[in-house]
Amino acid sequence: MDFSLTPEQERLRKEFDDFFKEEMKNAPPGWGGSLEDMYSADEGWEFHRYMARKLAEKGWLVRAWPKEYGGQDASIMEQVIFGEVSAYHKSPGVDVFGIGLLGPTLLAVGSEEHKKEYLPPIARGETMWCQLWSEPNAGSDLAALATRAVREGDYYVVNGQKTWSSGAHRGDWGFAIVRTDPEQKRSRGLSFLLLDMKAPGVTVRPLLGMDKTHLFNEVYFDNVRVPVKNRVGEEGKGWDVTKAMMNFERTNVGMIFTVKRGLEDLIEFCKETKRNGEPLAKNPLIRNKLAQIAVEVEVGIALAYRIAWIQEKGGPAAMVEAGALAAASKVYGTELNQRFSYVGHQILGPYGQVKKESKWAPLQGTIESGFQQVQGMCIAMGTSEVQRNTIAWLGLGLPRSWDEVFKRPMAK
Repeated sequence: MDFSLTPEQERLRKEFDDFFKEEMKNAPPGWGGSLEDMYSADEGWEFHRYMARKLAEKGWLVRAWPKEYGGQDASIMEQVIFGEVSAYHKSPGVDVFGIGLLGPTLLAVGSEEHKKEYLPPIARGETMWCQLWSEPNAGSDLAALATRAVREGDYYVVNGQKTWSSGAHRGDWGFAIVRTDPEQKRSRGLSFLLLDMKAPGVTVRPLLGMDKTHLFNEVYFDNVRVPVKNRVGEEGKGWDVTKAMMNFERTNVGMIFTVKRGLEDLIEFCKETKRNGEPLAKNPLIRNKLAQIAVEVEVGIALAYRIAWIQEKGGPAAMVEAGALAAASKVYGTELNQRFSYVGHQILGPYGQVKKESKWAPLQGTIESGFQQVQGMCIAMGTSEVQRNTIAWLGLGLPRSWDEVFKRPMAK
């Protein structure tokens, strides 16, 4: 298979690259490109909104969306190239929840009314979204959620609590999975709602990290009234919408190119830093570790390109059915990020623990901050164990339990 880009795609990549090289000069001091950098400090958030407006003016935020919803009807591969370059330059501006999750989901399974109402403001970089899924007793087992939505005429009255909601303190809108039929168990009886984060009864409380950064939140709903027209899909069928969105959530090519950029920076550090009179880059053990990560990055890129190819052939709806491939991309990307962080710490030694605020922090402290984040990324969007179950069940057709094994007819 030929993975080389066409001349037009190469030209487009250069155009993206030139733009980000110039605009990233406006980044706040100490910018590392993490979600914490974007959501925690006001200057990071303002830079994110600034970049969103600039990218929207260029027509780049949602190139692959239909023109009627703010896109350019560009190919999925062009959007992938944009995501690669954006991630490589550690640029904000792309709302991971509105553009990465909600938009593709509405394009795949949403109503025409929802597409016309919610997609254009996202495409213009005007509205930012957050995800309201996990609860204190429903994380990986999301179907155990308890937040209730009771219908009263043209409204649902929502009561309950969500937790670990990234960027909820910044979001204009949120999408939530709630229980509308308490008589049904597990994933049955759930509905998918879009709600205004400034609506009466919505309370957002911070969950600060050990380093005092503010990314996560608890969100409380106290008799929050949500219009029935804000429901995506049928009442009680919200799990189908959620599963579709999970596939888009788990296929982010940006993570691979974030590792690629980090690896290039680490290689340069090894070329410039000497030990016993020799550059670290000449140490065979270090060279081996760096080479291994480089190989794994190329594998991740190939996997991301395959997902783009599937979407190119079948459109957003194709990813609704590609659960196993999406799970494979997620578990590979997050665990690659984790392996890179560990390798970086092994090479930097004690200096890898120095925060970016210190003049002694190599690589602007990116290895230290990344080390704090990687374990959480292997949990977010579904743990690696959950992803491997999905790959086994949906991709390989393996049974879910021993009971299922015993029920199957014996092979002749």
